[in-house]
Amino acid sequence: MKEPGLDDRHRDKDREISRKHGNTLVETLRKIYGQGFASGFSETAKLSEVLAREPSHASRSQLIKDHVDRGLESKIQKSS
Repeated sequence: MKEPGLDDRHRDKDREISRKHGNTLVETLRKIYGQGFASGFSETAKLSEVLAREPSHASRSQLIKDHVDRGLESKIQKSS
């Protein structure tokens, strides 16, 4: 998902999330977003793999919102 920056450039939130939280396991994210998160991926798959192969997943919007609000990291820590 791209959002305009201050100077009308776009920032790719998926790439930013992948860089910061890409090693997070799907198993951990399912604890946060429900068992339907990244369906078709194993629990041992990493978030970077999910974003690369399935960028339009239904839970992606909440994932991005949590990242922008800076709440994703604390949710991941609580679920791990």
